[in-house]
Amino acid sequence: MPEIPHDIITAAAQGDAAAFETIYRGCAGLVYSTACRIVNNRESAAEVTQEVFIAVYRKLPSFAFRSSFTTWLYRISVNAAINQARKTAREQGGIVTYDEQTMAVPTMEATDDALEREPKRQLIARLLTALNPDQRACIVLRNIDGLSYEEIAATLEINVNTVRSRLKRAREKLIAIRSREDRHAV
Repeated sequence: MPEIPHDIITAAAQGDAAAFETIYRGCAGLVYSTACRIVNNRESAAEVTQEVFIAVYRKLPSFAFRSSFTTWLYRISVNAAINQARKTAREQGGIVTYDEQTMAVPTMEATDDALEREPKRQLIARLLTALNPDQRACIVLRNIDGLSYEEIAATLEINVNTVRSRLKRAREKLIAIRSREDRHAV
């Protein structure tokens, strides 16, 4: 996603509806796809996207350009998605299920081998349900979105060592689940 120009951000912060619409059109896809990978379904991701842009509208006048706008927006998006995932987990008694299409959010590069990747997507979606929202967010940001440990720490506003710990625990849990499944499959 291209960085939004300062003048557009400043205009939107001063109440310019056209400038805010420019921000929305340029960033809604990133917010939605990020939310889709953290929450349990597309409807929840759409709700998160709406909540994020309401928050951006309210908080934009206080945006001080200390970080890039994209980083700031990404942080709001991930935190909103984590909160939605936690809420869903509480409502479902700690059980979070992924709808089969969640991990199939279209990316910039649609390829012909999408059908070959579908079983892998379903496996990833199923495995992600075993993780708590904090672990899930770290795994998604690292392994799907490709962020560095430092970028994850900045996005989630946590220590880099906490990122490492969450990733380690998440990977251990995923390996244990796969090992258990492999033993039962034999």
